[in-house]
Amino acid sequence: MIEIESLHHVAVCVTDIDRAKQFYGGVLGLKELPRPPFDFGGAWYALGDVQELHLIVHPPTLTMRRTTEIDVKDGHLAIRVGSYQQTLDHLRRHGIECVDRPRNLTPWPQIYVTDPDGNVIELNAASL
Repeated sequence: MIEIESLHHVAVCVTDIDRAKQFYGGVLGLKELPRPPFDFGGAWYALGDVQELHLIVHPPTLTMRRTTEIDVKDGHLAIRVGSYQQTLDHLRRHGIECVDRPRNLTPWPQIYVTDPDGNVIELNAASL
């Protein structure tokens, strides 16, 4: 049996690293981490104490997705936030389109957004 210790990182493909960094670092406020000098573009960000988000520049990404519409059933990255309302207000101030689901079948309120390449991100909080 494999002994799983924790989730280490999630990798998300993007087409434009500067635009992606503005969203993940600028809008979401994630802290950028040092990254090895790979032969392809990207960036690493901290998600909490030990988990990481790795952005990988992969130009066909948006072409494969064909849309930046928010589909809550699509594969996604879920990030726990401290305050549902503060997060929603912050996203709206930045002009980020949101699917706002304060009450749903899960025991936590959810906000869904997409990054500039259409990758779906769920932001959820412990409570309203």
